[in-house]
Amino acid sequence: MAGIDDALSELADEFDLLGDWEERYRYVIELGRDLAPLSDVERNDLTKVRGCASQVWLVTEPQADGTLRFRGDSDAHIVRGLIAIVLRLYSGRTPAEILAFDARAAFDKLGLTGALSSQRSNGLASMVARIRRDAELAQAA
Repeated sequence: MAGIDDALSELADEFDLLGDWEERYRYVIELGRDLAPLSDVERNDLTKVRGCASQVWLVTEPQADGTLRFRGDSDAHIVRGLIAIVLRLYSGRTPAEILAFDARAAFDKLGLTGALSSQRSNGLASMVARIRRDAELAQAA
């Protein structure tokens, strides 16, 4: 599996192929369509991400090799796409990789920082904070 920086570079290349932000928004929504939905049981208070205007759930699954696998879902199309981007960057990484990664710089590189509303940016930050918290817990275990 490619490293987290490789995943970011691939995403940046994909975004660069697209023209304006209208095309990029369509692509983000398309990425979200490929997410496997969470079950009703997985959509609960423990998996819900606080700080998102939309409903967002993230499931963290520690793997035998020490990596963390993440799955997520939302009730909003664009947010599902943002979850897909976050999962592409973070899922399958070790806690150390996750904690060393600069998400703000990554989202700047993708152009998301300036393109998202403040509510969506806050929601994205909440998702990353949740992933980082889970990585810290896994690292301490």
